[in-house]
Amino acid sequence: MSSAKIAFQAALEVIREACPPVAESILQELQAQRSSLKLIASENYCSYAVQLAMGNWMTDKYSEGVPGHRFYAGCENVDAIEGLASDLAKKLFGADHAYVQPHSGADANLVAFWAILTQRVQSKEVARLGKKSLDELTATEMEQVRQLLVNQRVMGMGLSSGGHLTHGYRHNVSAKMMQAQSYEVDPATGLLDYGALKRQVQKFKPLILIAGYSAYPRLIDFAKMREIADSVGAVLMADMAHFAGLVAGKVLQGNFNPVPFAHILTTTTHKTLRGPRGGMVLCKEEFREAVDKGCPMVLGGPLPHVMAAKAIAFHEALQPTYQQYTRQVVENAKALAAALMELGVRVLTGGTDNHLLLFDVASTFGLTGRQAELVLRQASLSSNRNSIPGDVNGPWYTSGIRMGTPAVTTLGMKQREMGKIAELIVKLLREAKPVPESRAKATVSEKALQEARAQVAEILRHFPLYPELALK
Repeated sequence: MSSAKIAFQAALEVIREACPPVAESILQELQAQRSSLKLIASENYCSYAVQLAMGNWMTDKYSEGVPGHRFYAGCENVDAIEGLASDLAKKLFGADHAYVQPHSGADANLVAFWAILTQRVQSKEVARLGKKSLDELTATEMEQVRQLLVNQRVMGMGLSSGGHLTHGYRHNVSAKMMQAQSYEVDPATGLLDYGALKRQVQKFKPLILIAGYSAYPRLIDFAKMREIADSVGAVLMADMAHFAGLVAGKVLQGNFNPVPFAHILTTTTHKTLRGPRGGMVLCKEEFREAVDKGCPMVLGGPLPHVMAAKAIAFHEALQPTYQQYTRQVVENAKALAAALMELGVRVLTGGTDNHLLLFDVASTFGLTGRQAELVLRQASLSSNRNSIPGDVNGPWYTSGIRMGTPAVTTLGMKQREMGKIAELIVKLLREAKPVPESRAKATVSEKALQEARAQVAEILRHFPLYPELALK
């Protein structure tokens, strides 16, 4: 019996004794993930070691502050773990500084926003008033500083062009705490137009220019983005939550690697990075002090057990096999996009250069994204609906489907399997029929569903998830 099976079997027995429904749901989730093709671009599978690092007594410790400067006693072991995670992250990405406390990518973005506001706005205003710190300000002066902080400008990629909610979307706090304006891709090509972006930036003059995406299938030239930011004295913030693994795996190099060009970078630690759910901020030396005040500035207490898992994930990403993995992720995404296009599907931008792709289900199959997502899920394929440029169905129903290859690549699949998956998707969606007067529901014959599920099962039979675990 493998050590992994022993560890997880024992853990489940302890959980079952305490609360049987929780143990049952955990087992059901393992079965669900084993029996479906995970094509969600933001999901992956992490290692046994990463998972086990999160289930231990490190979670019982409060550790506000940073290594060597905590607000609670007895943090020596947390210091060791957080220090190791930070050092490994700096080595992995070639960054000046790494702050590994954020609980998510959205939290990491909030830390970055406020670090920039603190460093570039607040500190300058305090100095202008002839004071050394906020503590010396009068109530009137403090109000002046507050008004300056909430009236700064941020610019990020629009949601329908592939940007993220936290990049200035009107319903997100990023657009409520700052004046936000979005930039969009060229409607004809679906690609970034750097000339148009530069003109927009020079007119709007943001304090923060965000480069990054959650649904843009091409690469970003960060040298050009830095040049555009510098033209108005803006801080270039790179949100690499989706493609951090491709940076770590040396797939994205030169101008396509954001680390040398961005003043501050944020990321999740799952997705392509294949670690635990969590976030991280990397930055130039200028922002170190402000970033390290993420807790108590916007974060709650650090999660030592998750930082332990992050350290393991960073160590794993430093191994040569990880670079092979990330190269295959991109090759698989390109193969999947090419196979879909050969079958007549409209793939946005005509393909992909990274780990994800978008295709238009409205024009190709006469479905909304939500209808297509439902049909695919019924056939044991997990994907997610996504807006596309000029989307007439809006951000809830959408006209597109986003897919990614990080998880299936972790299982060991290659280009051959991508071709089979593309055929399966197209055949199924061609069978689907929208339910009249509903943008959410579609029907497909039980025969088509059974055939698709059988094909999924046959593919997965050769690529089992966590094969050492035969849990009951």
